[in-house]
Amino acid sequence: MSQKLIVILSFFIIFSCSKSNDVNKIIPKPITKGNSYSLNLGLPELEIPEVNPMTKSKISLGDKLFNDTRFSLTKQVSCSTCHDLKKGLTDNLKVSKGINDLTGTRNAPTIINAAFNTTQFWDGRSPDLEDQATHPFVNPVEMGLIDHAPILEIVRNDPEYNKAFREVFSKSGDQIEITHVVQAIAAFERSLIAGNSRFDRWYFKGDKILSEKEIEGFKTFVGNGRCISCHVIEESTALFMDNRFHNVGVGINKLSSQDITRLTEEFMTAKLKRAEVDIKVLKEAKSSELGRFAVTRNLSEMGAFKTPTLRNIGLTAPYMHDGSLATLEEVVEHYNRGGASADDEKITDLLSGGIKPLNLSQEEKENLVAFMKSLTSQRFEQ
Repeated sequence: MSQKLIVILSFFIIFSCSKSNDVNKIIPKPITKGNSYSLNLGLPELEIPEVNPMTKSKISLGDKLFNDTRFSLTKQVSCSTCHDLKKGLTDNLKVSKGINDLTGTRNAPTIINAAFNTTQFWDGRSPDLEDQATHPFVNPVEMGLIDHAPILEIVRNDPEYNKAFREVFSKSGDQIEITHVVQAIAAFERSLIAGNSRFDRWYFKGDKILSEKEIEGFKTFVGNGRCISCHVIEESTALFMDNRFHNVGVGINKLSSQDITRLTEEFMTAKLKRAEVDIKVLKEAKSSELGRFAVTRNLSEMGAFKTPTLRNIGLTAPYMHDGSLATLEEVVEHYNRGGASADDEKITDLLSGGIKPLNLSQEEKENLVAFMKSLTSQRFEQ
């Protein structure tokens, strides 16, 4: 493990758009009506999977499933427990709590705009929202079920669910499968789209709405702060992420070389199934810090985690995959040090290429935080 592994940072990515005649395309191009803009201003058009078209009734069913606590072992935890609309669709906890107040190792990422992620979870172990929705139900530190059978028992025998599934999928009773359940949840999650922040109105429409401090913060964002390397802004849209994985020195700095060598060998030889990885990384703190490597076994992705979107970042503290940084100020300081959360913290040799001390002034750091807070969508500003 003495060789330094470098992950190339990407400045730009291309998002594919739905065909113009796609009846499932629900995200319109931003439209201007005076100073009133589309709620999706600044976002690309969203592709809807052909295997899971969206309808209002399916979204409504997914919303009901998302909030049903009966799908947990204790009947007290639902998807919305960790993804609360009032908290920016997170839980504002360092790491999430599941049944019996059990805690895992990961911070709950927002699912606002998760529809634009090319993979799900911090380590990207799920390829889409449908697959992602299957896992929390059966994770022992989340919803705690042994399998999906209790969920099917409920939806197959609940008259309201039977009526809804019949309307949405033309299925009822024993015809309802877990595939239908997670497709409805995924459809609901794809409806959780939010753009139209003050930044969008300033950057894409020219409104004089940002303060001088925020504008200076934007200059630092694209300049000395080098944030745009991973938190991408395109010509007409901005997701503020690159859908890639980077080792930024969070968590992995705490592991010794002996820990890394031991865990690497364990994962290389164990040939764990994805469901087993899902449980291992949420129950074992040191295994969690392996990041994307635990999924791909690719040494270049050791300690790498997915770039989170910065949209609505002011609502979703604490930050990073382990919730170890409480404020945006702490996040900025981490990067300003070149990948260390404290002055005396030793930076891993596995740090992604391009991360180095920024030497920002105090004013630049304050401006940068102010700019990031301008990324809150109008619907969440209150």
